[in-house]
Amino acid sequence: MGKTAGNRDWTQIYAIYGIQQWQTLVFLLFHAFFFSILSLLFLVYFDQICFFLDSFFLSGASRLTAGFTGAVTALSAVCLLFAAANFVYSDVPLQYEMAQRMVSSVSDWSCVKTALDLGCGRGILLNAVATQLKKTGSSGRVVGLDRSKRTTLSTLRTAKLEGVQEYVTCREGDVRTLPFGDNYFDVVVSSVFVHTVGKEHGQKSVEAAAERMRVLGEIVRVVKPGGLCVVWDLLHVPEYVRRLQELKMDDIRVSERVTAFMAGSHIVTFRKPSELVAGPREVRLDWRC
Repeated sequence: MGKTAGNRDWTQIYAIYGIQQWQTLVFLLFHAFFFSILSLLFLVYFDQICFFLDSFFLSGASRLTAGFTGAVTALSAVCLLFAAANFVYSDVPLQYEMAQRMVSSVSDWSCVKTALDLGCGRGILLNAVATQLKKTGSSGRVVGLDRSKRTTLSTLRTAKLEGVQEYVTCREGDVRTLPFGDNYFDVVVSSVFVHTVGKEHGQKSVEAAAERMRVLGEIVRVVKPGGLCVVWDLLHVPEYVRRLQELKMDDIRVSERVTAFMAGSHIVTFRKPSELVAGPREVRLDWRC
């Protein structure tokens, strides 16, 4: 299946991490197949369909109706196939590539003693951090935090398969109230996770927005002064930037737009200042569509 940027075979990466939400993929492929068959039926039996519709519409209107319906079903099949392809790409290859980009934001991993992956999931980003710690000979460790104990056990399995288990610790916990002390981590990272917090209230609800802001506040609380945070997420990046400005974070940067799971996403990096200084913070934006 080819090599990744890190010269690894995609089959090996898929074997380790698999497809996370295969039910969604099956749903998309099933409906794409259904609409493909339906559009082919409209094409093959077009005259018969028009004859049937003649009893409901005028002759010209029946052909227009049949042609329009067939075109819509064909377009629906194409859109669903595209969505399925984007989902497959976003679920593993894109997350793997973005993890490499995120870890490259840290200039020297040998100086990192404690790192946190918020919402570690399968461990793609978590293991990328652990790999950097291993490469640089660091004595540091990365903690993966997730809401599910079952997920953390699965993540430890992927860390073992990647050969970095000695650098990884996984914990179950509530991301809105992190079970760590103030100024604890040198680096905090998170990959397509923060937008899921509070989704039970509805993505656009005030309650969900408040919970996402609470998570950002917790990230700022647990990172050390001078520590770096790298957050890749969907949909709500502008509100993250506003909140980080309010919290007076340093060196706030926003990456170019990357389409993930059929939505726009950006990487936000920022640094916790050694001393808080009053006044607005500069934001470096790269909003390329």
